[in-house]
Amino acid sequence: MTHRKKIKSDFLIIGSSGMQGRIVARDLLESGYKVVCADFYRDGSEKNLGQYPGTPFEFVDLRKFGELSNFIKQVDTPIVINCAEGDWNHDVYRICLEEKKHVLDLGSDIPMTQSQLEMDKKFKKADRVAITGCGSTPGINNIMFAHAAKGFSEIDTVELGFAWDSSVKKFVVPFSMESIIEELTEPAPVVEGGKWGEKNPFDTEVVKEFREIGSEKCYLVRHPETYTFFEDYKEYGIKNIRFYAGFPDHSLEVIRRLIELGLGEKNLLNFEKSDIRPIDALSRILTRLEKPDNYTEKENLWVEISGKDKEGAIRITKMECLVSTIPGWVEEGCNIDTGFPASIIAQMILDGRISARGSFAPDRAVPSDEFFKELKKKGITIYQDGNAVN
Repeated sequence: MTHRKKIKSDFLIIGSSGMQGRIVARDLLESGYKVVCADFYRDGSEKNLGQYPGTPFEFVDLRKFGELSNFIKQVDTPIVINCAEGDWNHDVYRICLEEKKHVLDLGSDIPMTQSQLEMDKKFKKADRVAITGCGSTPGINNIMFAHAAKGFSEIDTVELGFAWDSSVKKFVVPFSMESIIEELTEPAPVVEGGKWGEKNPFDTEVVKEFREIGSEKCYLVRHPETYTFFEDYKEYGIKNIRFYAGFPDHSLEVIRRLIELGLGEKNLLNFEKSDIRPIDALSRILTRLEKPDNYTEKENLWVEISGKDKEGAIRITKMECLVSTIPGWVEEGCNIDTGFPASIIAQMILDGRISARGSFAPDRAVPSDEFFKELKKKGITIYQDGNAVN
């Protein structure tokens, strides 16, 4: 941190050079807000900084807690948006709690999510809100589930996930490579018959049919919604929860090969007197991949709930969020469905539309109707049983 006096802004974005952080930064800057950008690398932020001269950028290493703490203390902002990988979510929460700042992030694994939600009373006492998982899923899927759950008296089964595809059948990184590899290699927690179990993702392959996407191979993967839905909606008596990730064959083949080659390893290796993680090197290299000409993407975020309605009759409801490449954001593909929600939720905290205090998953803090309305302004439609609701 090179500045000695505090920088005043509406928002601080940690991880502003990453795939999602640069979307959040651009959206907030285009909306006229003052933003401080921070990352370990500057190159992903260059375009935003060039288009909005005077926007402060600071280098920060999240591996150094003291450095991170001192940096956040030096930014006079009410809201911290953490777009870095989920490994650092708890550290950022701790600092924001100490500094009495609102904070939101894009989510992480279940143990990290659990530790963040356990800070609920502390954030309430500080009169601040912390929301983890403010992207596509967790994020949009959480809020769609909460919206649909209002029509149920009992819920037997919740299945949810995402299906993604591209117009050119060539490998392009769909979203965070670290998250993708973790999800496909770590055991997938599932709730079956009201009890926790685990599955090996590649042993759970099923083919599902998706609106706008078509047929796609899907795998059970670890995702925090499995935990938060089970814990936060006990009054519905949920018995089964499964989260599926869907990828097209041309992407899945490359992802499998990268995993087999060990390029997704997170253990430190020493190379020419420097410690590096193979996954970090891989992620940096893949950011340089250029998208093919006329390249577009589509994604279907979905939640299907089965149970009983208020009158006791059997009910099945499906929520969908259909996302396509939109004009002006072509380079970002479907990643807008992660960056936009984080920007929207941050703005809703700033202007008071989110008044909750404590530590939550998004479905417990974000009003669905208002959130869906903001998504529609950005060209993202939410469907319930095939009918648009925003």
